[in-house]
Formats: sequence, structure tokens, C-alpha cells
Amino acid sequence: MRVSDIAAATCSIARALGAIGDPWTLLILRELFLGQRRFEEFQAQTGMAPYLLSRRLAKLAARDIVARVPYRQRPVRYEYRLTDKGRDLHAVVVALAGWGDRWASGPEGPPLTLIHKACGQETHPVLACSACGKPVEAHDLRARIGPAMQAERRLNRERFRARTRHAARPARSNEPAPSDKTESAPK
Repeated sequence: MRVSDIAAATCSIARALGAIGDPWTLLILRELFLGQRRFEEFQAQTGMAPYLLSRRLAKLAARDIVARVPYRQRPVRYEYRLTDKGRDLHAVVVALAGWGDRWASGPEGPPLTLIHKACGQETHPVLACSACGKPVEAHDLRARIGPAMQAERRLNRERFRARTRHAARPARSNEPAPSDKTESAPK
């Protein structure tokens, strides 16, 4: 599968990656959640080239993750605000930050702390079951693949087998196996 085809897959993870799955886009989302709204602020905090930043912001706007809102008329200047769809990515950004804090932070420790506004305490959000409220981890969950994704996975497997069938075919007895073929090169 080509990167450009990822967003068309049946899998929700693949579709989400098609919308936000590159490092620059995630850094823009980080800045939006930290309260930045303007192009120059994004550029200053990410170090992105203007062309790349423009393209990523346009993609986020086209997917209704951000809204481009004018804040000045002469000349017209825009800022970017998260839509409801964009705000729903907060858990994704917080989860990435939590993973980074645990596995990739430097000796100085985590670069930012989350404070729960209601109680004023530092927090580390956890994934919880929506039915019973208990915290869940990977070993507490199992996935049930739906019919559309099962069909896509079956098709992917068939395509893969068709492409690799020639390579997997056993060698004839009078021909050396492909790994046994050697070329003589002058020494």
C-alpha cells in the first residue's frame, strides 16, 4: 500500500493516520492544544518551512480539523482554531505525550505537566472502559474485526500471495535455488 492510499483503507487507524499521521501535523496539533493559533507562532515553535506549514494547515482545514478564521481585515490575516473534530484529537496528543514522557524524555524529565482544572492537581490520564469505568490496558482488551475490515484483510492477503507466489515457488530439481546462484566476479 502506498502512503497516499492509507486514508482510503477500511481500518480506522489507517484513516486517522491519513488525516494526521505525519510528525509535522502532530506538532501543529500540539501547538493548537497549547493555545497557539497563528501561522507565525506555529512556525516559531515547530521550525517548519512556510510552504510545509501552509500545506499541513490547508490539509487540516480541508479535513475540518481546524477552521481558518480571519482576525484582521487590512491586510486579511487568519488564525487557526480547532473544530469539534480537532478537539477530539486531544486524547491522541495526550497519549503520545504520555508515551514520550515515559520512554523518550531526557534526564531533565517530562517537558510539560498536565493539571486537572477542576481539582488543580497534576494528572496522568488513563484509558477507562466506557461501560464499567475501570482503567484498561492492552492486556485487558481484545479486538473484534468487523465484516468490512475482514473482507479488506482477506483481499490484502490474496494480493500479497499473488505478488509473492513466484518468489515462493520451489526450484526445479535441475536448477539451483535462487539463494544458491552465485555470480563469478573477477578477483
